[in-house]
Amino acid sequence: MPTIVEIKQERGQHVAAMRKILDRAETAKRGLSVEEKVEYDRLDKAQEELGERATRQQKQDILDRAMATSPEPTAGRIPPGEPAPTDRAATIPKAFRGLHERSGPALRARLEAQSSPAYRAAFVSYLLGDMGLGAVAATPEVRALQADTFILGGALVPPLEFIAQLIQAVDDEVFIRRLATKQTVLQAEGLGVPTLDADPADADWTSELGTGSADASMAFGKRELRPHPLAKRIKVSKKLLRASGINVESLVMGRLGYKFGITQEKAFMTGSGVQQPIGLFTASADGIPTSRDVSTDNTTTAITSDGLINAKHELKGQYWGRAQWIFHRNGVRMIRKLKDGNGQYLWNPGLVGNIPDRILESPYNMSEYVPNTFTTGLYVGMIGDFSNYWIVDALDLTVQRLVELYAETNQDGFIGRLETDGAPVLAEAFVRLKLA
Repeated sequence: MPTIVEIKQERGQHVAAMRKILDRAETAKRGLSVEEKVEYDRLDKAQEELGERATRQQKQDILDRAMATSPEPTAGRIPPGEPAPTDRAATIPKAFRGLHERSGPALRARLEAQSSPAYRAAFVSYLLGDMGLGAVAATPEVRALQADTFILGGALVPPLEFIAQLIQAVDDEVFIRRLATKQTVLQAEGLGVPTLDADPADADWTSELGTGSADASMAFGKRELRPHPLAKRIKVSKKLLRASGINVESLVMGRLGYKFGITQEKAFMTGSGVQQPIGLFTASADGIPTSRDVSTDNTTTAITSDGLINAKHELKGQYWGRAQWIFHRNGVRMIRKLKDGNGQYLWNPGLVGNIPDRILESPYNMSEYVPNTFTTGLYVGMIGDFSNYWIVDALDLTVQRLVELYAETNQDGFIGRLETDGAPVLAEAFVRLKLA
């Protein structure tokens, strides 16, 4: 199997060949011939496939390393009278260790119980439809498995290792989560984010006994993020659930992670802020106002090289080190053909190691949910430091199993519920690209 470096080198050869075709036509001051257009499109498709292949390989490498450090789940029923681990804290996933250290005794005990191998085994048995938990009801893990108000409706709280892996699955699907600042709150409580709404004026040059002007004061505000409910129901064949060799945890986790991820991706991009996150492309005084929009030098139907330069330079230089672009793939397709005043392409492929593709020296991301209607006055992209987009997740994630509802079709249903919110907390860290 070729390495990531070899894949990127092959992609670089395709990109170089594409540029030769464009340069040859530009030198002759003509458009592309039919043969050149066919060859250009073939190379373009091949390099896109290689780019996606390299991205998938990188993600798989990350997942392989993560799974190599995770304990294997114990399948089947918990044997009666199984002793609890001697070091319960050691089984807690890294994502929750900080919370464990700063929590009180009751929450620490709950986190330790939900992280134990016996708890995970009970949860797997639940997913498989093994509802005979009475034989092991005396164990603390099973009592913890039922310690939730949702038990009245047949729901259980998943083990913490399951929760941590589900969050990771969402991170892989939604790129904003990889770049944003993420916080966790308990029981869906809100999180207040302090903001500096008014800064004092600059210091005054004065005499030895002077104190400077006193006509300015600092003013603080608060952005409140309160996780909103998000739910998804999936149905799985009973035969598939019981088939040997099927990892039920991975099956349920993977599909719920994908469905939650897509919904969050849409909201983080274009959410209204009403019972859902405030999107990056939603003009709002509570998020990014219209004063951060730049359309100068763009046309009514297209992004231009000067428009991209204007947008980047509207962002303070202090943010450039962590700044990244986001576009729909149609926007990237348009940008890849642009050159600056010196004839240099604005788009540069990352051909070495983990160096990403770049536009004007800044990495970019593509999302299917970035606005991509290229007409007057609409948003088509953005550059910003996305660590200033805050995401707040509630700790409790529940998975409810529906046994009888789909009995006629020999299926089991699973309902996943979580609560999350998100919003830009510092408007000056973002610049939206808009058409004229």
